[in-house]
Amino acid sequence: MKKTLLIVSVLANTCLLNAQKIVSDTAPQAMKMGNTVDDKNPSFKNELLLETKTESKGEVTVKGVRVPYKVSSGTIPVWDENGKPIAGVFYVYYERSDVSNRNERPLVISFNGGPGTASVWMHLGYTSPRKLKIDEEGYPVQPYGFEDNPNSIIDAADIVYIDPVNTGFSRILDKATPTTKFFGVNADIKYLADWITTFVSRNKRWASPKFLIGESYGTTRVSGLSLELQNRHWMYLNGVILVSPTDLGIKREGPVSAALRVPYFAATAWYHKKLPADLQSKDLTAYLPEVEAFTVNELLPAITQGGAINSDRKKKSLKNFPAILVLVKRK
Repeated sequence: MKKTLLIVSVLANTCLLNAQKIVSDTAPQAMKMGNTVDDKNPSFKNELLLETKTESKGEVTVKGVRVPYKVSSGTIPVWDENGKPIAGVFYVYYERSDVSNRNERPLVISFNGGPGTASVWMHLGYTSPRKLKIDEEGYPVQPYGFEDNPNSIIDAADIVYIDPVNTGFSRILDKATPTTKFFGVNADIKYLADWITTFVSRNKRWASPKFLIGESYGTTRVSGLSLELQNRHWMYLNGVILVSPTDLGIKREGPVSAALRVPYFAATAWYHKKLPADLQSKDLTAYLPEVEAFTVNELLPAITQGGAINSDRKKKSLKNFPAILVLVKRK
């Protein structure tokens, strides 16, 4: 609980400092929001900037190489079927700045879950060039704040973090707008697909390899978006990345649930160099298909037999997959 409160405190202070860059009471493109409250904090106004963008530059060292980047933050509208702006969606966009040809540069489109969560956790805790100051267990460390992220993916791909409506700085413009346009599995997918298409067009990224990445409920979101973007916008993705996935509406119970953990265990053992030398020497992308084939063709039938499995079959299954034997011995 203390960990969560400290992180939230850091993020809240950051939001207060950055809000002045995002909201202004004199911007010509500001539109009044439907709700009115007493403005006790001068950093927040009852307006939403639909067309705004701020830019800055930075550098980060990833894998020993200094990577320069440009970061843009702002809001792009969501329009209804009549072309009327009904909401503003906030984003933060990181681009490697020493790349001249964006056509071959991957674009990663990132979401968190909830579904009521902004993309702050993927942004400040995972893939961006900046991250919260935390220890190896995930606890904030003093002095609280941010630091460079040596594990950022900015060396290999540009990244846009998107806050769905009603998270972060993204808001509906008018209370008269039905919330059903945004809240619901299919509604969420539909308007975000429209927004992504606008973003990709404005930033001239149609030719770029494009990937969706989602965490928790974000995995449900990006799974739906992959189909929506293809079928309705002719945007064909190069990949979809699922982080801490939901069950995606697919039941995985009993033997299936147990068996499907094995590829994850095997990948973890490979990463921590706990496999036998012959397996450890393989590339992960070559090793995992072998593990998956074993899981489906041998392990799953063996688990299904339960207590009825004979001793010889059990020993054969373990012999055919040394990685499982390693994990069993470590218990």
